[in-house]
Amino acid sequence: MSLYFFEPTLECARQLDQNDRLSRFRSEFYLPPTSIYMDGNSLGLLSKRAEKTLLESLDDWRELGIGGWSRGNHRWFYLSERLGEMSAPLVGAAPDEVIVTGSTTVNLHQLVATFYQPEGKRTRILADELTFPSDIYALQSQLRLHGYEPDTHLIQVRSRNGRFLEEEDIIAAMTDEIALVILPTVLYRSGQILDMERLTKEAHARGILIGFDGCHSIGAIPHSFSEWGVDFAYWCNYKYVNGGPGCVGGLYVNRKHFGRHPGLAGWFGSKKDKQFDMEHTLTPAETAGAYQIGTPHILSLAPLIGSLEIFAEAGIENIRRKSLHMTRYLMDLLEHELPNMGFVIGNPRDDRRRGGHISLEHEEAARICKSLKENGVIPDFRAPNMIRLAPIALYTSYAEIWKAVQTLKNIMEEKQYKKFKNEREVIA
Repeated sequence: MSLYFFEPTLECARQLDQNDRLSRFRSEFYLPPTSIYMDGNSLGLLSKRAEKTLLESLDDWRELGIGGWSRGNHRWFYLSERLGEMSAPLVGAAPDEVIVTGSTTVNLHQLVATFYQPEGKRTRILADELTFPSDIYALQSQLRLHGYEPDTHLIQVRSRNGRFLEEEDIIAAMTDEIALVILPTVLYRSGQILDMERLTKEAHARGILIGFDGCHSIGAIPHSFSEWGVDFAYWCNYKYVNGGPGCVGGLYVNRKHFGRHPGLAGWFGSKKDKQFDMEHTLTPAETAGAYQIGTPHILSLAPLIGSLEIFAEAGIENIRRKSLHMTRYLMDLLEHELPNMGFVIGNPRDDRRRGGHISLEHEEAARICKSLKENGVIPDFRAPNMIRLAPIALYTSYAEIWKAVQTLKNIMEEKQYKKFKNEREVIA
């Protein structure tokens, strides 16, 4: 039964916090002492457990040297596989279908190099015009490596309104010239969730492989990649999963593709018992581990051990339920407190279609974000006119959401934002 209710008062916010079954995890995180953090969809906060497992790996290095690969608190040689098992519940996969390795773009290059096999008239890749730019850069690069011009061979589905994508438009673009489809699970600007199950079914009905970028959904919403038959997926772990800046990413490969030779081979993709035979013929792992390339970045992996322990205890379904309540509460407050101030809520209202953040559009968005930071609220700006606000289920309180909206209201009423230029910083 839902415990959500709404009144535009601090007392209501405090009551929601009292009813919150996940509130105990808030004390697990290092919260900024003088600000309200609403940017967890860009970089999650450090947890005490993540700090602990990082320090344990440093202890292993200090005490054991090279022995840390096979002994110590967290055996480095098997750490990527262990974290893959811990990540599997977040994506709805079997443990051996997930590996924690690389970065988002490196993993995309690996997967496209493996699964993009142009043949006959099937030579084009299908993406969309709203996806994160790094994905497009990688797809353009892969097409050029195959001798194709991106202008003709990268098909990008258009948005009807600049905010959302329609599944019908994506499906209509799945022609007999498409060899591969790459789409986001959640659009990074508007927070729209795509119907991954439907899109996978439609792609497969046309003989097309399909993969998803899960950067803006992993750790925020449940997935069922294996059940849906998704061919592959890739993501970062520094947003909702709270793995730390530059944290190692993750990838999923459906077991029906096990045995396929990785497009970009490296020695950490070897079967574990063969890796140190030092042969010049690769014997790939018989799991998603085959898609590793180089030696894992241990000190960027280690915080994930502690972070994923928290997710196992909290449960992704519980996290999603609270996230939906918090984003709904934030939207209700925004509409109640900020009428006729030029704001447009640019994310889906439907719970089934809304990811983990709210997209607030305003023509003065850049300078409003600067004013929010000055007043102790940390938002995220996306050009040209979007303020992204992400209440995080594991560590944001309803009272903080209420205070953030009151701060925004004061900024607008007093026109505090006007002292700033309406242009983004170097890092937005």
